[in-house]
Amino acid sequence: MLLRLPTSLSEARNCMAEGAVPVGGATLVWALWQRDGFPEQAMSLRSLPEANVLEREALGAAVLLHRIDDRVPEVLRGAAATVGTGAVRRTATVGGNIVGSTLRCLLPAALVLDARATVLDRDGTYETDLAEVVAKRHLLLSLRWRDPVASGYHKAPGEVGGPPPLVVATAVHTEGDGRRRVRVAVRDGYEVTGGSTECAAGPDEVLDALERTDLGSLPPAPRDVVRREVSEILVRATDG
Repeated sequence: MLLRLPTSLSEARNCMAEGAVPVGGATLVWALWQRDGFPEQAMSLRSLPEANVLEREALGAAVLLHRIDDRVPEVLRGAAATVGTGAVRRTATVGGNIVGSTLRCLLPAALVLDARATVLDRDGTYETDLAEVVAKRHLLLSLRWRDPVASGYHKAPGEVGGPPPLVVATAVHTEGDGRRRVRVAVRDGYEVTGGSTECAAGPDEVLDALERTDLGSLPPAPRDVVRREVSEILVRATDG
């Protein structure tokens, strides 16, 4: 197998046109390739500047999870820190986790940041939402968002070989008109459910409004965790 390492977007497009299979940290595909056979060509974005950005409001798809630090909001930092083992985090990438993984541990965090994705296809780059990235398995270059007022990440304890643990991600943002909005994303099993509402009313009214979103369809136990996490993030946003 030939591993190609493009250093520009034009090189990356050429690799795609020539059939190179995108690979992140190979933590997910290596075992499959050993079983099913290796492709003739693979492509890593680890040498592509656009895929390696690490800033307060941007994160590249080729960034290794163990490199994610306090330059990004707490919700993303918390999500990355709980993926697998230290060895996994030193090889797994942002793009591989969001696009290639069935667990998508970083997806709830990206959703509550209201992140937009920059993707690459054979015609060039364009911006889209995360739903399209996940559904169509685009080649992700980077994520960008507006810095939240406060954010948080909760992951329930899990058992090795057991079902995916519950994840609740939260963030409070200031909108363009100055009003604040809380966003919540929950991974329950393999499904991710989200909802948002304005923070103009009191905590009880905010929680009741979230119950009227898709979050209200969650089972009772995850809904209790959502209420706790939202109550905490609203207090932190007020204190901040």
